[in-house]
Amino acid sequence: MKTKVTVVGAGNVGATVAQGIALKELADVVLVDIVEGVPQGKSLDLAETAPVEKYDSILTGTNTYDGTENSDIIVITAGLPRKPGMSRDDLLWKNEEIVGGVTSEVVKRSPNSILIVVSNPLDAMCEVARRVSKFPRERVLGMAGVLDSARMRAFISMELNVSVENTHAFVLGGHGDTMVPLPRYSTVAGIPITELISAERIAAIVDRTRTGGAEIVNLLKTSAWYAPGASTVEMVEAILKDKRKILPCAAFLQGEYGCNGLFVGVPVKLGRNGLEQIIEIELQEDEAAALRKSADAVQELVDKLKTAA
Repeated sequence: MKTKVTVVGAGNVGATVAQGIALKELADVVLVDIVEGVPQGKSLDLAETAPVEKYDSILTGTNTYDGTENSDIIVITAGLPRKPGMSRDDLLWKNEEIVGGVTSEVVKRSPNSILIVVSNPLDAMCEVARRVSKFPRERVLGMAGVLDSARMRAFISMELNVSVENTHAFVLGGHGDTMVPLPRYSTVAGIPITELISAERIAAIVDRTRTGGAEIVNLLKTSAWYAPGASTVEMVEAILKDKRKILPCAAFLQGEYGCNGLFVGVPVKLGRNGLEQIIEIELQEDEAAALRKSADAVQELVDKLKTAA
């Protein structure tokens, strides 16, 4: 049986995820959306791209969940995007309803799948998916840290005029303004950026990373999609290829980093079973305090959820 990935939400992010999976020939893709014609049209467009890009992934679009059965991975991008002036928190209750409904439908058809949540507010939506699916924590993950780290890596590359391939960035915490970029663990060709960039410029990079999503929303008047889509594909690839790749993801912590019962962004080892291991590092006092503050912000959102625990 061929590998299958279902992407729920055929907007900009979902379509970019479908395209990335197809280009890498990771799996066949089912694109699901409630808007009639959109998933069908986008999947057909991508299918017609295949002869040019030379991939044999089969792409289909549907307005129902029929055809998603036995998916290996379910990517949930469905939900309202942010608009200018809107925080991720503003999206909470509406997207809770959407993500809860989606999760209920997909897990009935793919009970052994791995869920990757992309919908905002990310950490709280992961908790909705976990509660509704009742999956173990290894099979419910959130895409945020890969994106946040990618943004920080891009800004480091711009600052030093070096290849992005030489950059590595470390970002912990919730996906939002309280995220915790860690400069001393962020490197260029193995050299900590604290050795290469002034403290003032590092502070500016950290601040721009935290507000990276809002910066794009203000320019586009809607949420980003290229980088979020590519970041999601990197997670899908690590799982399907059993890479055991260490990536920053939103994971359900059970005591790690002093957090319990919360989805928080941490470095994890991703493989065929989903979350294979949570990587714990030693934090300095100020870093640990920042992570606690970020976790508290996630807890505030989770406390507002209407979905039963």
